[in-house]
Amino acid sequence: MTSIPQWWMKGDWFDVCSCNIACPCEFAQPPTNNHCDGVMAYHIREGAYGDVRLDSLSVIAVLRFDGNFWTGEAAVTFGVFIDERADERQREAIQQVFSGQAGGFMAKVTDLMGAGGQWIEFVPITFEVAADLAYWRAEIPGKLQAFAEALTGPTTPPGARVQLLNPPGSETGPGRICTWGKTTTNSVNVPGFQWNWAGKSSKHIPFDWTGPA
Repeated sequence: MTSIPQWWMKGDWFDVCSCNIACPCEFAQPPTNNHCDGVMAYHIREGAYGDVRLDSLSVIAVLRFDGNFWTGEAAVTFGVFIDERADERQREAIQQVFSGQAGGFMAKVTDLMGAGGQWIEFVPITFEVAADLAYWRAEIPGKLQAFAEALTGPTTPPGARVQLLNPPGSETGPGRICTWGKTTTNSVNVPGFQWNWAGKSSKHIPFDWTGPA
């Protein structure tokens, strides 16, 4: 078995999903109507797996499940896309981290997800998060568009963000800041996952992971 090197990565995560605003999963509760269809998008701003740099690469998962994910009761079906710009060593490193095999926070997440992964494809991915968190978006041409804007309302101060501190169901780990958004586009057309809607929940959370411990 290949030994796992020390690794780290920092970046942005967001989702667009079928839950009403605000997504109950962030509070470690069952999703709206006990069912979730969603997109989870990750962008590694900077990172390294041993001597392999992972800067500016992205990963996107599409998934569905019923029940409370955080209690381990949900059977999750998912598929994974990896940035086609990654070379062979980077692809291997990303798969080790995001499969949980390299330890770190994703090992805990994949334990909850189970063995419902269907495929891995290497595709062109565009990913953008506004510096002021006014919006976030990701796209795989012909397959997926996930766009959202920061949640706002009549009593929100201009430029302020609706945020949750220390969410009990943070998808990127403990002690994070969750910025709430509203989906403007959630369009997916890949085998086993087809939908197209807007107006549902979205959220942005940064990540800062290390491993293998």
